[in-house]
Amino acid sequence: MKKDKKKETVFVAISGGVDSAVSAALLKQQGFEVVGVFMSTWHPDFLECNEEEEKRDAMRVSAYLDIPFLTFDFEDVYKKEVGNYMISEYKKGKTPNPDVMCNKHVKFGAFLDEALRRGADFIATGHYARVSPLPTLPLLRGGQGWGLLRGIDSAKDQSYFLWALTQEQLKRTLFPVGNLKKEVVRKLAEKFGLPVAEKKDSQGICFLGEVDLKKFLKHYIKEKKGKVVLAPPEAGNEKGEVIGHHDGVFFHTLGERHGFTIVKKSPKDKPYYIIGKDVKKNILIVSQSFPPDSPRWSSGEAGKGEAKGVIKLKNTNWISGTPEENKKYTAQIRYHGEQLPCKVKSNEVIFAKPILAAPGQSCVIYDHDICLGGGIVV
Repeated sequence: MKKDKKKETVFVAISGGVDSAVSAALLKQQGFEVVGVFMSTWHPDFLECNEEEEKRDAMRVSAYLDIPFLTFDFEDVYKKEVGNYMISEYKKGKTPNPDVMCNKHVKFGAFLDEALRRGADFIATGHYARVSPLPTLPLLRGGQGWGLLRGIDSAKDQSYFLWALTQEQLKRTLFPVGNLKKEVVRKLAEKFGLPVAEKKDSQGICFLGEVDLKKFLKHYIKEKKGKVVLAPPEAGNEKGEVIGHHDGVFFHTLGERHGFTIVKKSPKDKPYYIIGKDVKKNILIVSQSFPPDSPRWSSGEAGKGEAKGVIKLKNTNWISGTPEENKKYTAQIRYHGEQLPCKVKSNEVIFAKPILAAPGQSCVIYDHDICLGGGIVV
């Protein structure tokens, strides 16, 4: 008598939301041995925490699907690699992306490692992204293994947050809802009868939720009143006209138009945008021209921009092959940001026009729907 083939085991990160619940249901339907896992993470004492409520929802989903339920405690790694990283970067005047670090070190780091140690063949999350064998994709120089693709639903695509993943992580990863539109996921949740089918999507930064970022940072960074300076066409940052004040450059990032006070106003004033920061002098540089025309604001701190439309990256990660120097790609500098035509040369991203990119932000490179990887803006 022929023995049945052993089912492959997948540990699903069940957060208590709809996407991860549908992911678990789909995988069980496909014949996997599914284990639900809730990840316990770090939350500052002064923040209201809904982790217990989310955990209860994750338990309810697992019970409904009749799958084992586990809790993994990742508070220490989360605080070190996500919370502390985010705070330290803001203290340097930069604009970090904690969700990228959460994916790199927690969901596809500590979680993957622990799942494999416990016998999993794969892990799965509710991210809107796709993993595909490279032979089905356009050939990339030095390409091998697996490619990361945008999610089918462009409004929900989360590949931007996954640029730091590696081949070893991708080959063990499943994204069950990545090839579905959000409305289809909602309908599947109802069809499966999942207890979180009508639950609203969570918003905000991974561990802050909808808490105001500046209020959070003020628990770690002291306020320090500084000048808001109008950027003149030619003069350097400190030579411009002082038109307002702010409570500390660390609480602001390039492109913002709120959170600082303009005292010299006229009825015909347009909005002022932050186009530069002098961290040492605690000065914000603003302009009503956005994006600014001057190449001095292409990158980095005010007055220290590179050549027109060039930003430099550090900590680059190329998922499935190094970008070709003469090929046209697109770059994304913020989540749901514009797809900007570019070329990539070593650790430089070259654009046809000046680009406003804050140090610390993630710049992610795409070849159509393929996420090639990216790096941190210097």
